[in-house]
Amino acid sequence: MSHKRIPKRKAIIAVGGVAALGAAALLLPNANASQDGASNDAAAKTLKADDASDLASQLQNLLGDAFAGSYYDTDSKQLVVNVVSGDDNNVIVQAKKAGAAVREVDNSLAELAAGAKTLKTEATIPGTAWALDPKTNKILVTADSTVTGAKWDTLESTVQSLGSNMATIKKSAGTFKTFVSGGDAIFGGGARCSLGFNVTAGDGSPAFLTAGHCGVAAEQWSDAQDGQPIATVDQATFPGDGDFALVKYDDPATVAPSEVNVGDGQTVQIAQAEEATVGTQVFRMGSTTGLNDGTVLGLDATVNYPEGTVTGLIQTDVCAEPGDSGGSLFTQAGGAVGLTSGGSGDCTAGGETFFQPVTTALTAVGATLGAGDAAGGAGDAAGGADEQAGGDAVGGADEQAGGDAVGGADEQAGGDAVGGADEQAGGDAVGGADEQAGGDAVGGDDTGTGTGDETGTGDESGTGTGDDSGVTQH
Repeated sequence: MSHKRIPKRKAIIAVGGVAALGAAALLLPNANASQDGASNDAAAKTLKADDASDLASQLQNLLGDAFAGSYYDTDSKQLVVNVVSGDDNNVIVQAKKAGAAVREVDNSLAELAAGAKTLKTEATIPGTAWALDPKTNKILVTADSTVTGAKWDTLESTVQSLGSNMATIKKSAGTFKTFVSGGDAIFGGGARCSLGFNVTAGDGSPAFLTAGHCGVAAEQWSDAQDGQPIATVDQATFPGDGDFALVKYDDPATVAPSEVNVGDGQTVQIAQAEEATVGTQVFRMGSTTGLNDGTVLGLDATVNYPEGTVTGLIQTDVCAEPGDSGGSLFTQAGGAVGLTSGGSGDCTAGGETFFQPVTTALTAVGATLGAGDAAGGAGDAAGGADEQAGGDAVGGADEQAGGDAVGGADEQAGGDAVGGADEQAGGDAVGGADEQAGGDAVGGDDTGTGTGDETGTGDESGTGTGDDSGVTQH
């Protein structure tokens, strides 16, 4: 499947790892455990993010009701575990012995869940969202720009009714909406989405996961605009208990590699599905905005889209735009984490983006990650031995050094980072500013054929967005 080029100002993943290019490097927010009251016990282990996720799952089972959430501290590289101990100091001893930094907190997961239930009952308002934030041991409530007047008053009073130490509320400048796209572009019924991850369905046939709102938008999907269908929706959930769809390839002989296409001939091998951990760095691939990274902010998020309420999502600060729905959220180590659902903002101003957990989707549809012939041969999967060694993995030594890797030094500095000033401002990069605001997300400026800036910038000539004409980007 063809893929749109990676816009500049984005992280670039080389085969086998992540390389930040000069001024384009993306920095993780600092999450200092000691400032949050976490114990700096010498027994706390230094962990990789993926190992921290595994430890968090083990401790949740071990500590039971005393477990009140956890997050990854990027400064100390430790897992911080919230514990409601009461008079039982044994739970603290157990968590420390396992290698976690321990923080005693007031709110249990059960109390936070009860608060979320109250929000659902009394403040299910389109344009609102809430998620559990273990860093603050509170519910993070977010309202987009449409929540004003009586709606805002209702939301604010409901949050206040939970108590001063139970929830925080903030405003988002954008509008919550679904983003159809991610990974490789797929087309169906006049809509454009993105393929998330290739999987094997319960009956052994090749399939892929994408967003549920894509699955309910069209039954058949193609890998090219106006192309012949290559896959048919088998199951789709949206809105409700998630935003995911299982789409089976029509040809049972289809080889569906377990990888994410990150552009320029590069792929990241996906080895396993894993749970999201607050504080960890994650990467998102989308057919509109390419490769971006950010941090997991909250879990078990509820989002009230115009189409309805969706529960059980992951909240992040990774940017996304119309056309990115269904796309892959993954870790540097090749862990499949989520499918792009929706959010607010764009990749110029930023915003919140929500993702469907892959683990939940796989369980619900009865599929497993990857395929029997997923690798397609070691050489093909990673572009050959030279590419694995870094020779031409991201365009040769000059490109790796930043020379022309993403269009030259000016591009890294933001000069023509995403096709010139017009594109940075959202001119026609993804259908125009109206589309980013949600106005034309269902047709509007998408009927154009891209812009001159986008189709003729530096080393990226000829990419454009011409294939988006007349296509609804979700």
